Amino acid sequence: MSEYQGRLIISKLETFQAEAEMVSTALAEGATRTSTPVTLDIERAHQMGRSLSDTMGQRIRVFDHNGVLLSDSHKRQGPGGLIQISALEPPSSEMRSIQILKNMTGFFLGFLPDSSELPEYPNISSDQALEYPDANNALQGKISISAWRNQNANVFLSASAPIIKNEDQAGVILLTREAHDIESDLERVWFDIIRVFIISLIITVLLSIYLSGVIAQPLRRLAKAADKVRRGQANADDIPDLSKRHDDIGELSLILRDMTRALWDRMDAIERFAADVSHELKNPLTSLRSAIETASMVKKESDRKKMMDIIMHDLQRLDRLISDISHASRIDAELSRESFVKIDLADILRNLLDVYRDPLERRSETSDLRSLKVQAETVQIDLELPKAKSLDIFGSEGRLSQVFENLLSNALSFSPQNGNIFIEALVKDNHILIRLEDEGPGIPEGKLDSIFERFYSERPENEDYGNHSGLGLSICKQIIEAHQGRIFAENMSNPSGQVTGARFTVILNTL
Repeated sequence: MSEYQGRLIISKLETFQAEAEMVSTALAEGATRTSTPVTLDIERAHQMGRSLSDTMGQRIRVFDHNGVLLSDSHKRQGPGGLIQISALEPPSSEMRSIQILKNMTGFFLGFLPDSSELPEYPNISSDQALEYPDANNALQGKISISAWRNQNANVFLSASAPIIKNEDQAGVILLTREAHDIESDLERVWFDIIRVFIISLIITVLLSIYLSGVIAQPLRRLAKAADKVRRGQANADDIPDLSKRHDDIGELSLILRDMTRALWDRMDAIERFAADVSHELKNPLTSLRSAIETASMVKKESDRKKMMDIIMHDLQRLDRLISDISHASRIDAELSRESFVKIDLADILRNLLDVYRDPLERRSETSDLRSLKVQAETVQIDLELPKAKSLDIFGSEGRLSQVFENLLSNALSFSPQNGNIFIEALVKDNHILIRLEDEGPGIPEGKLDSIFERFYSERPENEDYGNHSGLGLSICKQIIEAHQGRIFAENMSNPSGQVTGARFTVILNTL
């Protein structure tokens, strides 16, 4: 605005200078006497000055070559000289309400810093041109223009030019006026700015109210619900479902509901795990207590030896149970912290079979083989890998090796003498399928899902009770699900419907 005001004042001063030169030229041609030196006709100068003043809307003073006032367009000729003051310019006929608003705007603008401060016009009431800055310069034959601030803090313009006729200076003129047009232009611009500001403020307030309703309030509801969940006073269903919004807040509500549901599921799982652990530990402890009590009462050495064997068996079972429980309780936390990397399932499966091979027969060339046969005691293991297809996935090599080792170990324990175990890897769409088949007795009907539950144990008849904790397949399922995969079991049968073995299938996502 200061730059705009400066450019506006300069533009008006240039126009004012041209007007001063025009008035000076008109008086030189129409209000001078043909004498030597050239002098001004006072009456003619006054008439022309008054006429030009009425036309141009400016105050015109005319001084002779000595700087004495001859005519003032705001004073009339009277008996005693220039004594009658003419009326000032009529006030603007703007609407009163708009003018009041502009006045209020000007009042508030008065508090703003102004980088284009103008000097104050001196309050001069003199008949001598030397008292007026611009007229004094005009007496030296120069055209002078200036911008000021008058007593009313309005922009005030003044211009003075010499009256020259036939290279003789007959006098000077002084033009002054209040630049109401500059003030009006500035007020209009400020009025437009403030109007835009008020409209923007109203829009901002309305937008803030709207955003408060559509953003702040839903977020506050979600925060309160999350705090209730923290205090255990709510569950996932108590968190507001804002998914219909189809925006970030709706997505946040879904994530909070899923996270809360996962936390509740985890807490439920921990409670079930603690109950299962308590139940499983009671059996060997009860057996151990009974054996100890009985051992203190038997007298035969052979009976006491049997009791001690039972006690050692129960202690070993407890030790195995506690170790497996400790491992199972840590596996979730370890998997959540473990970083998955690119691994090749083909290498894991080949390394799995290398355990059962003679170390002297293990050669690096087998890393490229797609088919392997290995003899594990009396059982033959066949591995078939897809040709020209990658088995790369993101995962944990150690954890997946643990899964396939456990599945192979179970298959070996159920396989009959001279039986066969077949391991096959397939690639279908964006999934890798690993199938492990044995020729054992299969899985009891109705237990295909139960075998993956904690502490469920279904062992061969020739195996001693208590040698397994029943956590192996449960751990396998945890690891596969942590890799966003699936594991399931099924029985194989011949055309007559007789069960010929069990098949475990692991499905993982490719890269």
